[in-house]
Amino acid sequence: MKYIVALAFLAILASLGSALVFMMRNGRAGETKSGHMVKALGLRVGVSIVLFICVLIGWHLGYIQPTGIQSGQ
Repeated sequence: MKYIVALAFLAILASLGSALVFMMRNGRAGETKSGHMVKALGLRVGVSIVLFICVLIGWHLGYIQPTGIQSGQ
């Protein structure tokens, strides 16, 4: 499970990086605007939502155990 979460975070960072590249490339004068940046950011949102749902499912099924601060103290 740790490796899946790590790969998802890397995919999110890669998507943010590609969106930055598309934004910088399309920001120059004389170039046409394209939807590449929007698609990259949409992919990032999608991967983030899937990661969140996978973490919740993993917690519900017992693959992930909560640790850290005890609640109610």
